[in-house]
Amino acid sequence: MDGVGRLIEIAAKNGRHTRSNLRLGMCGEQAGEPATIEFCHHVGMDYVSCSPFRIPMARIASAQAALRSEADL
Repeated sequence: MDGVGRLIEIAAKNGRHTRSNLRLGMCGEQAGEPATIEFCHHVGMDYVSCSPFRIPMARIASAQAALRSEADL
């Protein structure tokens, strides 16, 4: 992870350190991309918001990210 992704990761970590119940998410067309959803899961975001036609793929990508995360445990 580099560039903007690294900045988001730092912001998420520091924000949760300051306020543990902080809800984090991403919205926009990028939030519907499978790789972005994997990233959001990795940094501990609570939600993504995307356009309606991207929702089916976003749900699948979210489930896959959760399963991969479980398998790594």
